[in-house]
Amino acid sequence: MSSCSSSKKLVKNDERQSSKVDKIVANAIKYKGVRYKYGGTTTKGMDCSGVLYVAFGKENVQLPRVSKEMAKKGSKISLSKAKKGNLLFFKTNKNSNRINHVGLIVSVKNGEIHFIHSTTSRGVIVSSLSENYWKKAFIKATKVL
Repeated sequence: MSSCSSSKKLVKNDERQSSKVDKIVANAIKYKGVRYKYGGTTTKGMDCSGVLYVAFGKENVQLPRVSKEMAKKGSKISLSKAKKGNLLFFKTNKNSNRINHVGLIVSVKNGEIHFIHSTTSRGVIVSSLSENYWKKAFIKATKVL
């Protein structure tokens, strides 16, 4: 009997550890459909780093405001180890050699990574890293929690 109760405690601890990530992802998803606005951090408009800045901030996790600075935080991870709550960084400007876009992983299913971000054309959306555009622009993934 004691082994059963101790395994229940382990599950509860795992749930607590992942609950912050779940809350951050849920915070970000609340902004799905919000239009793009450079420098925006409200429901009137958000840019890619604004979505993450607000979603993490609501859980008292401070991130820098811009994607190239966010990319300096946390530890780099391989895509094979990427999971919900990790950050993905991209270089979408062909004329620049620096990171200028960020997304938050919302799910990993059967090796397919889905992330929330804000695009100039469609606002806050969920995309797949398997889409050619994002696959080509991808630079790195990081773990901040």
